[in-house]
Amino acid sequence: MSAYFDIPSDLQHSYAGLIGLHLKEALVPVLGGLVVALPLGQLCVRFKWLYSPVLWVTTVLYAIPSLAFFVVLIDYTGATETTVMIPLAVYSLVLLIPAIVDGVRSVPEETLAAATAMGFGPARKYFLVQLPVALPAIMAGVRLAVVSSISLVSIGALIGNQGALGNLLTDGLFYHRTPLIVTSVVTTALLAIAVDGLLVLVQFLLTPWVPRGARPGRGGVRFRSAAREPEPAAVALEDAVR
Repeated sequence: MSAYFDIPSDLQHSYAGLIGLHLKEALVPVLGGLVVALPLGQLCVRFKWLYSPVLWVTTVLYAIPSLAFFVVLIDYTGATETTVMIPLAVYSLVLLIPAIVDGVRSVPEETLAAATAMGFGPARKYFLVQLPVALPAIMAGVRLAVVSSISLVSIGALIGNQGALGNLLTDGLFYHRTPLIVTSVVTTALLAIAVDGLLVLVQFLLTPWVPRGARPGRGGVRFRSAAREPEPAAVALEDAVR
């Protein structure tokens, strides 16, 4: 069993240290991408003509191989974690911006009109009505971006010791130690599952108005009792007024 966790000294980290580094290099870029995507997504909602060019640019950036990013960045940021995290933040935009735009656009016009009638300005309407109602769609994009980022961190092994658990994979190939490869692959997969599960829990706590455990009706079609469960938009608006 020790063969799976006997980390080569050239990695300069323990097994737990590699997991911590992997999470840091995966989650910080998604957070940075979210900071950029939220205002950019709102601009795309406000100015509809802007959405197609933004989506085109982010898709083109996503298509650029990480090695090309490293070649450009390494002269400025060196063989560091920053060089790995910048491409991951750029890649996350292609998942986050459509989720934000679709989520905000799904807010019913009646809800926006009610907020306007209550004297909400653009900023209050966005933060207290649109974002809460759009949260389930945004969280779906965040979950995709996080899982994708966790799997892509391993590419950091291309520039030395910045690949976290991915370096276990390269060391396993270099030293012909199959257990290290297994440890790298299994741990990365378990990390993705664990973080995704944590995000589901966060979404559950942040969106108490979303129906839970609706039972399927005849023919497998899910139904909801409108009398017992108010519309999410109405609940979000009530919360905003409070």
